[in-house]
Amino acid sequence: MSIINESQKIQILSDLVSINSVNGNEKEVAIYLSNLFKKYGIESKLIEVIPGRSNLIASIGHGKPVLGYAVHLDVVDIVDKSKWNSDPFTLTEKQRKLYGRGSVDMKSGVAAMAISLIELNANNCIQNGTLEFLATIGEEVGEPGSQYFYENGYMDNVDALVIGELSGYEVVHAHKGSMDMRLTSIGKTAHSSMPELGYNAIDPLIDLISNANRTFRSYNKSDAILGSFTFNTTIFNSGTQVNSIPEMAIAEINARTIPEFDNLMVEDNMNTLIAKVNSMGANIKLDTYMSLKSINVTPSSSLAKLAQKVGKKYTGNNIPTSSIAPVTDASNLLRGKTDNFPFIAFGPGNETVHQINEYVEKEMYFNFIDIYQDIAKEYLS
Repeated sequence: MSIINESQKIQILSDLVSINSVNGNEKEVAIYLSNLFKKYGIESKLIEVIPGRSNLIASIGHGKPVLGYAVHLDVVDIVDKSKWNSDPFTLTEKQRKLYGRGSVDMKSGVAAMAISLIELNANNCIQNGTLEFLATIGEEVGEPGSQYFYENGYMDNVDALVIGELSGYEVVHAHKGSMDMRLTSIGKTAHSSMPELGYNAIDPLIDLISNANRTFRSYNKSDAILGSFTFNTTIFNSGTQVNSIPEMAIAEINARTIPEFDNLMVEDNMNTLIAKVNSMGANIKLDTYMSLKSINVTPSSSLAKLAQKVGKKYTGNNIPTSSIAPVTDASNLLRGKTDNFPFIAFGPGNETVHQINEYVEKEMYFNFIDIYQDIAKEYLS
């Protein structure tokens, strides 16, 4: 029996979207969820990971097995609000689509999992085992929230994990890894009319990036499930004025890794290339400030099969297993787990993630509230 009606379900999602948690400010979202859980008799705990930024954990039931439901509380930036057809922080319905920043990535997943927890608890559905709700900060930038959960043992007793990421009606069991690297080149400033008195920090950095592009792209590494390894320089900054030789240049690089060419291999290759250019007089340092591994667990776990069965009930169609390119909190939450660990990413989604006029389909949002309840009831039966 549902204790939260459709208008209330929309209001909860609307409240979450209205909280501006762009790359931070997750604590306000966590407090909202904590108050929502308290209203329906569920205890929760806020855990400050970074000053002003808090994870949240709540659970119902007791004992083993433990099924984890994981979500992230942050969203990406708006960039240009004027290009939106409606206020990005006001949930707006048009033709049964719910528009707003984070509506699909991933506050509809947050709301759907939270509501499912409330409904399951109210109806006393979890008689065997524990359903644990894990909400993280910073998934969009660096994943410090999921790292905290891993490092502090919150995943030690979790026997299976569903991340409410935007898969749509597909059960995701694999995704690429991601690395963010910063290259800092140190030179010596001088007047541009007397460059021999300085050392241009840009020159060796450009050479290094060019060599790195040729090196990494020549490997042509690919995975049958995840696709190709990718390597791209995405930020380059240097100089203060046009008539001065720059004393510093900084480039930032993102690599999307696969098991055949993993994060350690990338870093080893980068260090070799840097050593070569530094031997010729450059002074370039590497800072790998994010390194998240690829995930590829079995697509035939009991959890994945259950999600396929439950999903088909709501769509009438077979639910395929698949992989995605973007990294998720699973990179941290599954550290130390085997390739047979029952993990899926399964949540309301479409291709408007991170885009202008992001939306979630209203029917899909409602369906996933029920899907999450069905999965928990059967897995913990």
